[in-house]
Amino acid sequence: MVAYGIALNATIHIVAHSINIERYHSSQSKEAGELRNKLSGLGKSPNESYLNPIRTYETNTTGEVLTTIAGITGVVITVALILIMTSSTELIRRSCYEVFWYTHHLFVVFFIGLIVHGMGQLVRGQTPQSLLLHNVTYCKDHYWEWENATQCPLPEFSGNKPVAWKWVLSPMVLYICERIVRFWRFRQEVIITKVVTHSSGVLEIHMKKHGFKMGAGQYIFLQCPSVSQLEWHPFTLTSAPEEDYFSVHIRLVGDWTAALFKAFGAEEKALKELWMLPRLAVDGPYGSATTDIFHYRVSVCIAAGIGVTPFASILKSIWYKCCNLNTVLALQKVYFYWICRDPSAFEWFADLLFHLETKMAEKWENDFLSYRIFLTGWDESQATHIALHCDDKRDAITGLRQKTWYGRPNWDNEFKKLAENHPRQNIWHSYSGSLTQHEDIQSSQ
Repeated sequence: MVAYGIALNATIHIVAHSINIERYHSSQSKEAGELRNKLSGLGKSPNESYLNPIRTYETNTTGEVLTTIAGITGVVITVALILIMTSSTELIRRSCYEVFWYTHHLFVVFFIGLIVHGMGQLVRGQTPQSLLLHNVTYCKDHYWEWENATQCPLPEFSGNKPVAWKWVLSPMVLYICERIVRFWRFRQEVIITKVVTHSSGVLEIHMKKHGFKMGAGQYIFLQCPSVSQLEWHPFTLTSAPEEDYFSVHIRLVGDWTAALFKAFGAEEKALKELWMLPRLAVDGPYGSATTDIFHYRVSVCIAAGIGVTPFASILKSIWYKCCNLNTVLALQKVYFYWICRDPSAFEWFADLLFHLETKMAEKWENDFLSYRIFLTGWDESQATHIALHCDDKRDAITGLRQKTWYGRPNWDNEFKKLAENHPRQNIWHSYSGSLTQHEDIQSSQ
């Protein structure tokens, strides 16, 4: 919304400037009227200030625009804004992310141009001191008497002093401070302790870093200098705060992740030795609203595809808290939904759910976690395998006790059941996944 607001106001600003320049230019002609012509003629003598920045009619309007500070910086700002906007479209972001990333850094040019833009003082008006001495009501109809210093002294004009720097300064100082902090974190050593490749095209990386403290469901920015010196990408942490390492699961999508997989040797049969792996830089962790799950008695977690990663951290943390007899949880019931298209994506997450099932069974808390997994895509051979093992105690796809559902969930029915099971209670809800499925869930709610 902010971006669209900038684009709309920039368009209005450009159109207004174009109309103004054309009016300035036409005011130099005799057909403009004697008063306008008189005002445009001021400033030719050394002791006169001018109102019209265009000094002669025998000129080209475009040329005048490109010879003023406001005009030159305006063109630079506009071109930078157009490039930033066009490269920010979803098509460019998904197909050529680097184009979007590098083009977006034209914001530096944009803000510098914005600060300089008003220094030319193109828009001018009569000074307050001149207005006190100059009877505007009388003199605008007696402009031929402006040489009479007692009745109509010559009006004085000036442009407004530039103020854009006042609006830009604070955000830029904050941004520079953030970049300094990020550079400091970039220099900190990150030790890679374990790397695992999953058949679903997911790379699991375990890391350690001095002074790193995280909360459940938080995320980090990850950079691999050997892949790109400037690109930082956000990834949700899949480890729990109680563990002595932090981990991320990275799915193979796009050029950057493909280059990272190649750098780690994930495309080959055997991964590289840990000492041969490329250096990683970590910025974070950063907060997430998912940490509020422990403040509610009933919580609902909905994940789609690789969007399950924040809930991996949360469910692990719940597991550790349940193991700790000294921890009293306000949380009494967790509903977990996972909608996934590819059966192979269940591989790494099913192990976590299996351990949670086992732990809850040992503590006689089978009702604490209720999860439902929905598979939305399968082929004929998988369907045959599912049909042959439908009577098994464990699910044919995940190996879990709770069976996998096939197709999309009916959210109207699901939310209705939740309301019936927990009347007059505030239920915490969090969603992570693709936009299409998010819209389906929001419309049902």
